Amino acid sequence: MQYGVIKYYDPIKGFGFILTEEEDEIYFSEKDIHPKSRNIQPREGLKVGFDLKREIKGDRAVNVRFLK
Repeated sequence: MQYGVIKYYDPIKGFGFILTEEEDEIYFSEKDIHPKSRNIQPREGLKVGFDLKREIKGDRAVNVRFLK
């Protein structure tokens, strides 16, 4: 699991970017949020844990979990 904070999130379009501890920006969408975290509204600055999935278009955060 990797960690970071939400840098940007667009609730209308349902996607955003996570800024990792290594200062990389990783894409995520609403469908990538872990089921147990879906009751929390994503917002900028929120700490998250996630798994990284390598795709042809680039890396994607999956199983995104919101941390306290």
